[in-house]
Order: sequence, then C-alpha cells, then structure tokens
Amino acid sequence: MSPEELMAEAFAEAVKAAKGQSALSRSLAAMGRKVSQQLLHHHLRVNGRCPAEWVLAIESISGVSRYRLRPDVFGSEPVAEDQAA
Repeated sequence: MSPEELMAEAFAEAVKAAKGQSALSRSLAAMGRKVSQQLLHHHLRVNGRCPAEWVLAIESISGVSRYRLRPDVFGSEPVAEDQAA
C-alpha cells in the first residue's frame, strides 16, 4: 500500500472511531476548531488525508496515532525502549 493510501485508511479509521463525520466535526468544534461535516467529508473523500493542523485534535478524540494519520509530517512512530531491546 502506498503512503497516501495508508494515510487515507488511518483517517477513515479515526472518523469511524469518533462515531462518524458529524460526531467528529462536533468534537472538533468543542475543541475550538471550526470544522463542518462537509469540510471533513471533503478532506476524507477528496484529499484523502487529514489536514496537519487537525491531527493532534483527531488523535486525542479517536486514539488513532498522529504517526499513522500524517507520517509525512510527524515521521515514523518512535520505538519504545522495551521494544528496542
């Protein structure tokens, strides 16, 4: 799978974990982000990736890692000390 496809898959997973586009847009609005369901849909279906400025908020809402949502911005997931050995 290409990096773009992996980002799109992670974004779709985050939306699902947040109970859908409308619920996620409401949660983002509660955090001070003006994100309509339509705008979220556009980024999900047309752009295929989460805008970088939304990543940290979506990570806290959905539990989907920033490293999966935007590895082009945040890089690879760091390896934990206990996993490195």
